[in-house]
Amino acid sequence: MDIPARRWLIVAGVSVVVAVLVYVFAVLTATGQSLENAALRGADQYGDTARNAADTNLGQITVYSLACAVIAVAVIGLLRRRWELAVAAVGVIVAGQVVTQGLKRYVLPRPGLVPLVGHYAENSLPSGHTTIAMTVLFAALIVAPYRWRGVALFLFLGWAASIGSYTVTAKWHRLSDTLAADAISLALACIASWWLARCGLVHRYEGRRRIPRVLIVVFTALAGLTALALGLLLLIVPLSRYGLDDVLRNETWDVYLVAQSLASAGSIAAALVFLATWRRKRT
Repeated sequence: MDIPARRWLIVAGVSVVVAVLVYVFAVLTATGQSLENAALRGADQYGDTARNAADTNLGQITVYSLACAVIAVAVIGLLRRRWELAVAAVGVIVAGQVVTQGLKRYVLPRPGLVPLVGHYAENSLPSGHTTIAMTVLFAALIVAPYRWRGVALFLFLGWAASIGSYTVTAKWHRLSDTLAADAISLALACIASWWLARCGLVHRYEGRRRIPRVLIVVFTALAGLTALALGLLLLIVPLSRYGLDDVLRNETWDVYLVAQSLASAGSIAAALVFLATWRRKRT
């Protein structure tokens, strides 16, 4: 197996491990469940305008919009006269929903380790909406020609990252749901890329570096690092000052902001990792 193909399998394996670790900590420990429940309570302090906006944006993801996305990426692949690209891109989106819904509905339990009532006690990991957003992004990056890959990142990443954040604001999902969805989507996209490489469709790009794309990647990385730093700061400072029990009781707004920031950071990180696996690679 050549090196370009192997890199995608390695990243896919690491992504699966990340998804498992997220599930174990956030769902199978009382601390993880308590922190995420606190974030849900903190979201109640958000204004109705913000929650309605989140609901509206999430509501735009429907079966019909998903079908349009599938058709769009398939058409791009076929216009490039590469049916393999169309199959890989469509496969990432479709497999994302099969895996996500299967795990959420039939495989991954959410034990009741802390007191909680209502539909929030039900399992919601991984997030189907986040999976849709991220797999559409990855599919676009797969079918896009090399020169347009940076444009595809610019057009889709802001939307994809915001979906994860919206799910937390609207209380449709917890932070762990979005992080697990990011990891699963990345794993599936890497498997599709590995298949393309094994088919001999991935080649090294020998042209010059494109400065606009470099600027897009740098700006995206800075945005991701900012979101990550903000999330960690908002978590570490209250914990060091008040302790976990007090934070869970009285600092739920901060815990919500942590979840929202880390949700965006997770999506950005997954996108940049996938883009890095395709560095100077073309189809």
